[in-house]
Amino acid sequence: MKNVLITGGSRGIGASTAIECARRGFGVILTWNSKPQAASQVVEHIQAAGGHALALQLNVEDTSSFSQFRSNLEDIMESHWEARGLHGLVNNAGYGLYNPIETVTETQFDSLMNVHLKGPFFLTQTLLPLLEPNAAIVNLTSATTRVATAGVAPYATFKGGLEVLTRYMAKEFGERKIRVNAVSPGPIRTELGGGLSDEFEALLAGQTALGRIGEPDEVARVIAGLLSADCGWINAQTIEVTGGYNI
Repeated sequence: MKNVLITGGSRGIGASTAIECARRGFGVILTWNSKPQAASQVVEHIQAAGGHALALQLNVEDTSSFSQFRSNLEDIMESHWEARGLHGLVNNAGYGLYNPIETVTETQFDSLMNVHLKGPFFLTQTLLPLLEPNAAIVNLTSATTRVATAGVAPYATFKGGLEVLTRYMAKEFGERKIRVNAVSPGPIRTELGGGLSDEFEALLAGQTALGRIGEPDEVARVIAGLLSADCGWINAQTIEVTGGYNI
């Protein structure tokens, strides 16, 4: 069984990705930060369907915890599945902040940077020895890196940095036969930033060629595909999953 780690797997796109990966036969380790019950529900859902899943706590903003997290990850995989390696890593954990540039505080700026750029950088560095040959990494970015939306400047800036980092990871990890790609969702029905009001959802749907916003499982299928051998020749790419948002 090939194992994948999905950060922020207790809700939204992360939870849907965990379920989709398990459906395809992966062993799934999902992380949670502040919602253990939600993570447990995802694990129970996967196990009830005959899949394999585990959950571990991780705060991607706290890089000092990564070494211990790796040790915990190795222990739990070995004790439950007699395995220590990873076939995939999905850097998904994150949150949104909707403030104009003039009101963003330095604390808010630093927190967003830590979660969306610094965290994925150093978590990947920490877990790199566990990634097997022919493994895959998927970084979650955002269509806001292409379409400027008022109020999300710091978030979009760090997601843009993650897209650049994706290409550098692909370049440097190529010798290990590890592929690295980014998935860039458009408007998706999740809890990010408190969810979407009916009015805002209608506005976003009107800006999308397919006339609606997306669902988490539609993004999850793309992520799971990139982790599989079906996409074994796709590398160093950012794949937009938006239904044709602002084209």
